[in-house]
Amino acid sequence: MAITSGRYDAFPQHAFQRPAELDGAHVRHRVAIVGAGPVGLSLAAGLRYFGIEPVLIEPRGAVSWGSRAIALSRRSLEIWDRFGVAERAMQMGLGWAEGRSFWREHEVLHFSMPDADAGKHPAMTNLSQCWAEQLLLDAMPELAVRWHSSVIGLTQSDGGARLRVATPDGEYDLECDYVVGCDGARSFVRNAIGLKLEGTSYEGRYLIADMVHATPRPTERLAWFDPPSNPGSTVLMHRQPGGIWRIDYQLHADDDDAEAQQENVVRARIDAHLAMLGEAPDYELVMISLYKAHCLTAAQYRVGSALLAGDAAHLVPIFGVRGLNSGIDDAANLAWKLASVLNGGSDALLDSYSQERVFAAHENIRSARKSTLFMTPPSHGHALLRDAALSLAVSQDFARGLVNPRQSTAIHLPASAWLTPDDARWTTGPAPGAVLPNLKLTQGFLLDQLGRRPAVIAIGAISVPENADCVMIEDGGALGLNGAGWYLVRPDGHVAARAQHAAPDRLARALRRMETGA
Repeated sequence: MAITSGRYDAFPQHAFQRPAELDGAHVRHRVAIVGAGPVGLSLAAGLRYFGIEPVLIEPRGAVSWGSRAIALSRRSLEIWDRFGVAERAMQMGLGWAEGRSFWREHEVLHFSMPDADAGKHPAMTNLSQCWAEQLLLDAMPELAVRWHSSVIGLTQSDGGARLRVATPDGEYDLECDYVVGCDGARSFVRNAIGLKLEGTSYEGRYLIADMVHATPRPTERLAWFDPPSNPGSTVLMHRQPGGIWRIDYQLHADDDDAEAQQENVVRARIDAHLAMLGEAPDYELVMISLYKAHCLTAAQYRVGSALLAGDAAHLVPIFGVRGLNSGIDDAANLAWKLASVLNGGSDALLDSYSQERVFAAHENIRSARKSTLFMTPPSHGHALLRDAALSLAVSQDFARGLVNPRQSTAIHLPASAWLTPDDARWTTGPAPGAVLPNLKLTQGFLLDQLGRRPAVIAIGAISVPENADCVMIEDGGALGLNGAGWYLVRPDGHVAARAQHAAPDRLARALRRMETGA
């Protein structure tokens, strides 16, 4: 719900452009992406990076309104950087690596993100979703987005998919080799291919407000449990670019949704919290919305030539910022595989996308569920345990780990037919399935050296197959390489195999396994 205009109303408004199909032209697209939100745009960036021009179908005429998803992980910025669309986000976003939690009047946790100072990008970067979408669009001015268009039908054949699209000028059929549903929690694509989201929805509700507020507070994660300003509630605050602060507070069980969103009610809650912080209630209230936590995923993300990504495939609570970041990871995993299949690669790669990202969704849900139970206890028993941990954390170091919010991290993929298990003991370095760290090299950062093909990170003399790139490094200590050896890295940054010696036959087999699952 908008309160005032100005902060979020200056984004470009896109007019409807009549497509050729409405005039009888027969056009077949390689990939149609349904939804031009941050996941759909990330997938589009990835496909374009690998040489595939998609078409996007979007019912809106502009980007999202309001903050919505607000934090990008290091992994997400690495993905965008690889696709060539990260520069503006890095310039505008607010990086952070620390956070504080309070219980009543006590500070019970001051944490720093692991490896906070490592790599090219901050551990976390605050950037409101509306800006994330706009900056992605700005980075791809030639992207084919069909605004004011809604998919109302989907059929499949052995040769691809046909979408029925409704527009202000009428309906038409759009043919494509593959369609990817990035159309959010109420996904039309997911429903059309017969998939459902399954899991748990929680009763706890949060009111989310965006406000323009001048304060010297640094950019960090701030959480208050049972604060004097809002007894019995949990309050979160995050600084956003443009002088905006996002404040989330838990509603009480007997709060009415409509009444809780009244401006005077919201202001009373915010005013009390700012007074507790010693700050004047001098702010411009920009947006109000309600949020409810869900831990849901579809059982699979592929049915024939139709695939799912982002919220269309899974819903994860906001605590730990895993929602958007897991969707961007979906896009990274799918982009290279879809491009490979379209260029003659094994169709089974798309099944591996579904298998790997369903696994990742369950891992994210497992971590997010713990955070959700802590942030919004669903029962009196959970509340007692949470408050006991918080009270202990006032004076006991061991209890502070229980308060840690467990922020989003890159998912280590499970052993599979697409990954080659180690053939020796390793004491350090990322194992097959892990994401390659962006190590600082003498010539820059490691991930900046990688291209569009599988990459072999090597030290010492080695023979590399023609269908892979080679990046020679001088010091392999951080990767567990001493004297000779290599890492085979997939185009999405996950390690596919490694060896502590030249092993050319093993490298060739691992590359074939990575591309075909055989």
